[in-house]
Amino acid sequence: MADAKVIPFDEDRPRRRGTGVRRVRAVPAPAPAPDVLESTPGADPEAAGDGAAGEAPARAAGGDRPVWDRRIAGGLAFLRRRITGDYEVDEFGYDKELTDQVLMSLMRPLFDKYFRVEVKGIENIPAEGGALIVANHSGTLPLDGLMMQVAVHDHHPAQRHLRLLAADLVFMLPVVNELARKAGHTLACSEDAQRLLEAGELVGVMPEGFKGIGKPFGDRYKLQRFGRGGFVSTALRAGTPIVPCSIVGAEEIYPMVGNAKTLARLLGIPYFPLTPTFPWLGPLGAVPLPTKWTIQFGEPIATDGYPPEAAEDPMLMFNLTDEVREQIQHTLYKLLVQRRSVFF
Repeated sequence: MADAKVIPFDEDRPRRRGTGVRRVRAVPAPAPAPDVLESTPGADPEAAGDGAAGEAPARAAGGDRPVWDRRIAGGLAFLRRRITGDYEVDEFGYDKELTDQVLMSLMRPLFDKYFRVEVKGIENIPAEGGALIVANHSGTLPLDGLMMQVAVHDHHPAQRHLRLLAADLVFMLPVVNELARKAGHTLACSEDAQRLLEAGELVGVMPEGFKGIGKPFGDRYKLQRFGRGGFVSTALRAGTPIVPCSIVGAEEIYPMVGNAKTLARLLGIPYFPLTPTFPWLGPLGAVPLPTKWTIQFGEPIATDGYPPEAAEDPMLMFNLTDEVREQIQHTLYKLLVQRRSVFF
């Protein structure tokens, strides 16, 4: 398979919403053939017979080719580009076409049908330009980050892409490493985050890290320590707003009632979860519970009014970090009060 073209992140080229990836070439569709009924004055659609009536639903506006026919043609064109390497990725490995056409399609049934995610406050995410989305982290496995990515893409009017900052463990795992890069994830370091923000990207961070997703079930919806405020410093340097995000529902997908620490050390992982179903039921125990989720994006906190040296002020870092944390925690409590049931 041919190698994909790598686009330098700072290359001077047309951008679409600051994604830093290539523009997809539009292939003009063939001119639609005139419809017999439309070209015959006074023709009665019901008199055309069952054959014409059966073909009408299968036609899409702008042509007489059936919808499924065009989908097959599009799929074959996509595969041809994959085989020949006629697609592009940015220097972080982000593959926009693969994400839109494959990865999002795989995650969308989980988002829409399984977790039935309700999205609130999507208007608080800017239509263009960089922004840092800061969210709580939970669930034993980091499915909440993926669901947040789908929420931004599918519910935002501009269908923006969220570039998640992930722990180094993600990029040490085979297969997962490659998929994460293709989906736009990058290592959680301030340098990469700042470059993405300055390029106009939406960047997602979950400051609790492993402390959040690995906490026991008894501590659900209690935010863990947010670190030393590195995400605030990054947003200040880039001059981009901070959008708090609260996620309810992920805590209960794998109720973590224990942690096999010795086994975790042997495997080189932060924790080895023990849940009511895992590892007792084997692979079946890895199926998440179908809880009902709510993702709410809060009002953005502006950072562009601070002077450049503000990013080095530890007291300001502490205050802004605490403000973001308190806003997320308050929204979590409010959503929990409004929730009727864990599963409905």
